[in-house]
Amino acid sequence: MSVDSMRAHVADSWHLSAAAGVDAEAAEAPITLDAGDLRDHRSAHPLARVFPLLDDVLGQAARECGAIMAVSDAAGQLLWVCGTPSTLRRAESIGFVEGSNWDERMAGTNAPGMALRLGQTVLVRGSEHFRRSVQPWSCAATPILDPTSSSLLGVLDVTGGDDIAVPQTTAMVRAAARMAEAELARDLLTGRPEAPRSGPGLQVGVELLGRHEALLTVSPDGRSGTTLRLTPRHSEIVLLLGTAPHGLSGDELAVLLYEDDGASSTLRAELNRLRHLLGDELLVSRPYRLAAAVAGDWLAVEARLAAGDLRGALRAYRGPVLPRSTAPGVVRLREQLHHSVRGGLLACREPDLMASWTRSAWGADDYEMWLAQLDVVAATSPVRALVEGQVARLDRELG
Repeated sequence: MSVDSMRAHVADSWHLSAAAGVDAEAAEAPITLDAGDLRDHRSAHPLARVFPLLDDVLGQAARECGAIMAVSDAAGQLLWVCGTPSTLRRAESIGFVEGSNWDERMAGTNAPGMALRLGQTVLVRGSEHFRRSVQPWSCAATPILDPTSSSLLGVLDVTGGDDIAVPQTTAMVRAAARMAEAELARDLLTGRPEAPRSGPGLQVGVELLGRHEALLTVSPDGRSGTTLRLTPRHSEIVLLLGTAPHGLSGDELAVLLYEDDGASSTLRAELNRLRHLLGDELLVSRPYRLAAAVAGDWLAVEARLAAGDLRGALRAYRGPVLPRSTAPGVVRLREQLHHSVRGGLLACREPDLMASWTRSAWGADDYEMWLAQLDVVAATSPVRALVEGQVARLDRELG
């Protein structure tokens, strides 16, 4: 594929693959689960409950058209690979086998790996693959999410020839994944023993990384909930209350929200509007707090950092917290999280992780990160010229 005709998200993937040191001439993807570990990991995985459904709905259709259906876990490891014997033998030549890892940083650009990173349905046509051995194949993949937490469980993929690279394939893969999620949700609602129910009470999920207006999902007792788009001010209030489980007084909340004094009447009006939207049972007062279990995308990043999972934290970090907000409390939270992720990247000296940061909107002009990346990128790396060019650009712009 010529660079001129490459789609932007594919070009990003090639950049990340090269920065991670993937060899474009490597024939096979690496094996990260041997037979014994694969068997145990697969039997314990939540998707084991819905694999028979996926095989019946999508696997049979894949076999009939000479393609392969595969299901990976959230780390990109293939747990199930299904197809006719002859197709599976051909797939072995590129390492598309159970136990292999198709994360882009290990296997180069491919649909399962990109769906894993981007969190959306992806179609990769033959020559868009980074490794040349994979370029005779095309693939379509989509994430499968946990119906209660929306966390990533794995990826569903169909891989085959040129006839796979059509919109109908992505629609079919997406529909099968949604069917699997619905079946997992039914497991929860019917109380099957292998799917324990959540505890009583409301659950609130908040998405605000890289967003100017937060998305808030209210779920009663772990069931599928209602998603609301909040105003910028309500987004700030929910964030501040979400980080203060014991609540905040009106004065404390006003100090965190407003840059000047005398905003108590304005705050009361905003809280009344937010209570009308959320209900008295969720937004309570004396002190103001959210009477629910709160899960937030920024909290997930903090947790991964605390666990030492920098790669997972970077994957979950979709941008600064409410980037347009000037509320003092929000600014402090935004800067703390941003500097924590950035500091981890500067300390880790991993070229592919640094490349993910400098390819983002918030990291494109991070001069210190570009310099650090230049210091660790090998002289023979295909991305070194790009890094040198960005450092030179910032040298000119910064004088």
